[in-house]
Amino acid sequence: MNRRKERLIKWLFTVTAFASLAFLVGIVLVLFKEALPVFKVVSPKAFLLGTSWYPTAEPPEFGILPLIAASLWVTSGALLICVPLGVGSALYLHELAGAKQRALLKPVIEILASVPSIVYGFFGMVVVAPFLQRALDLPIGLTAFTTSLILGVMATPTVASIAEDALSYVPRSFREASFAVGADRWQTLTKVIIPAAGSGISTAVILGMSRAIGETMTVLMVAGGSAIIPESIFDPVRPMTAAIAAEMGEAPVGSDHYHALFAIALILFLITFVFNVAAEYISRRYRLKLGLAR
Repeated sequence: MNRRKERLIKWLFTVTAFASLAFLVGIVLVLFKEALPVFKVVSPKAFLLGTSWYPTAEPPEFGILPLIAASLWVTSGALLICVPLGVGSALYLHELAGAKQRALLKPVIEILASVPSIVYGFFGMVVVAPFLQRALDLPIGLTAFTTSLILGVMATPTVASIAEDALSYVPRSFREASFAVGADRWQTLTKVIIPAAGSGISTAVILGMSRAIGETMTVLMVAGGSAIIPESIFDPVRPMTAAIAAEMGEAPVGSDHYHALFAIALILFLITFVFNVAAEYISRRYRLKLGLAR
């Protein structure tokens, strides 16, 4: 009886693991199947480097460079916010905070990660955007800067959590050796601990970038929806995710517009896939290095 239970459990876990792989392969196949027909209408070069996105015009224009530029703008701005906040929070929680402070701050950071993205978007649209419009005397508050600010706050818990895990894997002997040769806490932190956890912190940054570039509801609500190449971070923009969410419901199935949106989704998938592969590669090298060091 026990052997049958073990076989059943093993079989269930195996099916679950391969089901995830099957879903991933299915998603990739559907993306390629629905995206490739658009390249019969527009060349890949014109699609990627074209500066006009007017899919309902006559004739339609399928240049997604403004969408790519918008995604890069808001993601870069989000990184400028979430990396210092996330890494700084992880360093403080792991190295400097007392037990009571850690018990208070860590749940707060985890709560930020559990808040639905639409709540962030609603807060940004109703509170943050009008405030920035008045404070900075902007024509409109729904801009790339507003989006970067909200996305940065959203990605901070991801960066903080993974960075803290990386810091926890640094051997205690590293700290003791640093203190033994006369280094103070700040020198130990900046010269020993951070470099030792550098690969794990890099992984946290990459995954935070993936979190920002793949977000949909927040950018749809606060980015402004203007499909132009931004000249300033205070311009309204339309990132790739916002374009897909806003237009897919109105694109006739099988139309060139429909296939163009799937092509955007395919490019976004490939970008996030590369980021996650890079994070996994860095993480494995980090774990191998620590294992050899121990």
